[in-house]
Amino acid sequence: MSQIAITATERSDFGKGAARRLRREGLVPAVIYGHGTQLQHVSLPNHDLDLALRKSYVVLSVTLNDKTILAMPRDIQREPVKRYLEHVDLIVITADEAVARTAYGVKATADAAEAMAATEAARAAAAPEAVEAPAAEVEAN
Repeated sequence: MSQIAITATERSDFGKGAARRLRREGLVPAVIYGHGTQLQHVSLPNHDLDLALRKSYVVLSVTLNDKTILAMPRDIQREPVKRYLEHVDLIVITADEAVARTAYGVKATADAAEAMAATEAARAAAAPEAVEAPAAEVEAN
């Protein structure tokens, strides 16, 4: 896991024209949401963000209005031909969250995997050995 510090500025103008103006200035429109927080519209520096997103697993330490927010990219939109960043959705995470992530998506942590295995073992132990049904009631297709 790599944690990269990035500074965000709050934005109040929305729409296609506002997003184009931001991109011309070298910024990327983004939103930060999650964990019961209010949705925040921000702009992030394009070059720093693009370098950060080249890693398969990255946690961004976003500084916004003298507050630091830990966030992970949830959705990344790129221009189809030139591949520059158009928009990024960031989801807020807590420092306690241990998420194992690969380049292909989110995997369960070792603790969650053990808990899942224990649950499945308990379900398998509770299942009956055999199910009996009268042959006369079974129809053959």
